[in-house]
Amino acid sequence: MLDPLPSYLRPSNDAGPWGVYMQQIDRVTPYLGELTYWVDTLKRPKRVLIVDVPVKMDDGTVAHFEGYRVHHNTSRGPGKGGIRFHQDVTLSEVMALAGWMTVKNAAVGVPYGGAKGGIRVDPRTLSHGELERLTRRYTSELNVLIGPDKDIPAPDVNTNEQIMAWMMDTYSINQGRTATGVVTGKPLSLGGSLGRRDATGRGVFVVGAAAAKDAGIALDGARVAIQGFGNVGGTAARCFHEAGARVVAVQDVSGTLFHPGGLNVPALLAWVAAGRPLAEFRDGERIPDDSFWDVQSDFLVPSALEQQITLHNAPRIRTRIVLEGANGPTTPEADDILAARGIQVVPDVLANAGGVTVSYFEWVQDFSSFFWSEEEINARLDRIMEEAYVPIRDTARSRQVSLRTAAFILACERILKAREMRGLYP
Repeated sequence: MLDPLPSYLRPSNDAGPWGVYMQQIDRVTPYLGELTYWVDTLKRPKRVLIVDVPVKMDDGTVAHFEGYRVHHNTSRGPGKGGIRFHQDVTLSEVMALAGWMTVKNAAVGVPYGGAKGGIRVDPRTLSHGELERLTRRYTSELNVLIGPDKDIPAPDVNTNEQIMAWMMDTYSINQGRTATGVVTGKPLSLGGSLGRRDATGRGVFVVGAAAAKDAGIALDGARVAIQGFGNVGGTAARCFHEAGARVVAVQDVSGTLFHPGGLNVPALLAWVAAGRPLAEFRDGERIPDDSFWDVQSDFLVPSALEQQITLHNAPRIRTRIVLEGANGPTTPEADDILAARGIQVVPDVLANAGGVTVSYFEWVQDFSSFFWSEEEINARLDRIMEEAYVPIRDTARSRQVSLRTAAFILACERILKAREMRGLYP
């Protein structure tokens, strides 16, 4: 009999992100056959690090922040996953995000395991110097875990190229050598890859276009509603706009805009890039945030945080395809509601895998010191995303399951076969 899960791994009545992930593993378990023997591997992170991050503030005081790094599974390769700076970061969230990275990397065939990290902090309250000191101290605390062949962080919510540059520099100083491959999502001048910034949003569009073709939806004139307008949502909006679609609704922390004829996406991108609130853009009507879920669309693209589509708003959603640009935006209960209503969900572990795919390209380029053109990067990304979609779609059809379950079936088979072949030591 398997040992019971430690208390911190067990979902509570309020499932939280880790509970959602555990439900997803439970749902796929009946399809794993003899590999079910190893499935408990997926329910226990390989290692969890919780660190205190003391930072000297500009006023001379010392503030303490709680940071995390989780290695979920490394059966298929080194850990890979982003770092987020957000005031609501929790251990449950980071564990779930690491689990989803394990599944995501296997789903698209990238030779990584899953990892994730974060600091519970609102970076908007920090000065530039405080943010740098926070990043460098956190990186030093992670020094026991990260490395180009051990665990490779990347940007996530509220982190960017500059954060990655500080992380790379701090790690390199501690190692006594320049190690560009310790992180991805770096500036081009430090070994970053062309196409990395737009990769996640571009991948969302590529997979969305493939799903639309299967569903008989023409992109030209299609209506798109997007939650989140950062790198992921903004890039997806631009790609859909360039394909002739109408972006009819956009939402971020500042508010929600609606325009039935389609927002002026290039102008909106420029507006937000200039540091101005999305909700103050004049092209479109500002509507209540909760009304976003009532907007009629062909594609709904949640690209913000997890657990945005729940049993409370899923019955109201009026779309044909949900494209998950964010990690874990749909709860299992909402999945069931959407499926019963005939709404296709293209899951996060497939839809937003473009970012980690180009991170893989960056890592390979850093090791070889040979860099590809942006055209080559985009062509390779498009091919991998399209090739990952087809077997997941075919599995969904042959087994009469959702795309999410199909993606988990294929990914978990790959992970657990690797676990089985490696065996246990000692």
